[in-house]
Amino acid sequence: MNWRQRSYEKELLDDQSIPFEEIRVNMKELDTINHWLGGHAITIQGMRKLVGLEAKRSGRTSISVCEIGCGGGDNLRVIRDWARKQGIRVELTGIDINPSCIRFAAGRLPEARFIESDYRLVNFEENPDIIFSSLFCHHFNEEELVDQLKWMRARSRTGFFINDLHRHRLAWLSIKILTGFLSRSRLVKNDAPLSVQRGFSRAELNALLLRSGINEYYIHWKWAFRWLVTVPC
Repeated sequence: MNWRQRSYEKELLDDQSIPFEEIRVNMKELDTINHWLGGHAITIQGMRKLVGLEAKRSGRTSISVCEIGCGGGDNLRVIRDWARKQGIRVELTGIDINPSCIRFAAGRLPEARFIESDYRLVNFEENPDIIFSSLFCHHFNEEELVDQLKWMRARSRTGFFINDLHRHRLAWLSIKILTGFLSRSRLVKNDAPLSVQRGFSRAELNALLLRSGINEYYIHWKWAFRWLVTVPC
């Protein structure tokens, strides 16, 4: 493997014909991985930064949040729980093109609004305060990502953040071993290591943001081999 370049091999989860039961097992395992490897904690860090910015601007204690590529809705559930502890009223929206993901997410988080659609086709009556994605960007090539970054910036009132993977051989080896021993899902066993190969270096993220016309942003490396990119608007 050439770690200097991203892989463009499609993941199994990108196939929308996968049976619901396989999606269900995959989503539950990804929720567990995000919990134990810190993915959910990184999402909350992104939320905390942008919620703090909005509080300084307006003093509001309510906020609207939209996740693109929401999968099973576990990130939105974690945000709901965090917001309750902070005394923040939150309106949650999840968008995913996969009907099985939407079905699974809606069953676990009925208080959120879920939209089955390509995110690019969604028109909001009122733009969300915060838009974010988690483990979504690596599914796209560079041209698609430039368009995605522009879309997120144009439609988020407070800002947006991205929680995604750092492409690194140690990250690949670790998740390969972990899922090989513990996972029951062929999707997780195939896609988790491949996702790392499709991840990003800091230089690549910098270049994508600048190509998107975004000059104010923050990139932080997080354990375990994640990037948190925060863009205030």
